[in-house]
Amino acid sequence: MYDTDPTTPQGDPPGSARQDARAALQEALYEIKRVIVGQDAMLERLLVSLLARGHVLLEGVPGLAKTLTVKTLADVLGGTFSRVQFTPDLVPADLVGTRVYRPDTGRFDTELGPVFGNFLLADEINRAPAKVQSALLEVMQEQQVTIGGTTYPVPEPFIVMATQNPIESEGTYPLPEAQIDRFLMKIVVDYPSPGEEAAVVGRSLSDPAAVARCLTLDDLRRHTDATQTVLVDRDVIGYAVALADATRRPAEYGLADMEGLIEYGASPRGPIGLVQAARALALLRGRGHVVVQDVRDLAADVLRHRLVLSYDALSEGVTADDLLDRVLGAVEAPREDHLARSRAA
Repeated sequence: MYDTDPTTPQGDPPGSARQDARAALQEALYEIKRVIVGQDAMLERLLVSLLARGHVLLEGVPGLAKTLTVKTLADVLGGTFSRVQFTPDLVPADLVGTRVYRPDTGRFDTELGPVFGNFLLADEINRAPAKVQSALLEVMQEQQVTIGGTTYPVPEPFIVMATQNPIESEGTYPLPEAQIDRFLMKIVVDYPSPGEEAAVVGRSLSDPAAVARCLTLDDLRRHTDATQTVLVDRDVIGYAVALADATRRPAEYGLADMEGLIEYGASPRGPIGLVQAARALALLRGRGHVVVQDVRDLAADVLRHRLVLSYDALSEGVTADDLLDRVLGAVEAPREDHLARSRAA
């Protein structure tokens, strides 16, 4: 639900909840950058996902510090951290837990799996078979696990940060669309610049930097609550919905040639996640309201994995990002001066 109270102030006075959240997260970001060189966009989006309580899928070739980034983020934040290396022989019990028979007592005891933590790193998630994916699906969506007819809630907050390698097909299992849709963002991690790579090589010559824990779980909950106070104009919500709708009915937005390239457009989780993520990004950027640029900056990360491309698109080498670039160019955005007058009214 968005805030339309005209009496709500647009600026954040010093010491306000949003200012405190931004300062604390900037300090956490500084600690992470003591270990991770470059990748500023990825780090910003990871913090956005934390504030929006959304799961993240990191995709990139090996050696781009995806796993190290997630582990460092967990070190800086409070809470428990679990890492599961996904392999083809993994079974659901390895992930969520199982019932174990105790001969000495003659009873079955429940052993909870590694998903019962605040931050779960699912490393190379696309190497696990479908039965493991289905087990992870419940806990990602429902925040709970059912074992032997008993339901166990996972700790709050619970966030899955998954990595996958896009260049291998041997021994991998494509994630089902239903599970991909549960990820708030799919972040594509690219190679560092030559200067950043030189800094990475230089840092490898000495012991890794020790990072300090900057936040507790209570802090993270408080900052998440502060994100919910960021204002979202009706026209901005309409713009996010229009971006998703253009992937379903491109002809109505002057993109008729795209109809044969998209099998299925973004689900309603797309604009919901886009607006929630834009609120978190606005907070990180020091604003108490969302602007159109926040939505545009996050559109590809929130929507790219929700598009199911047709065979024609795949055969022609068309990517989801190519199509989203065209959508962003075709859908008319609300004018900022109009939004400013609406907030001031």
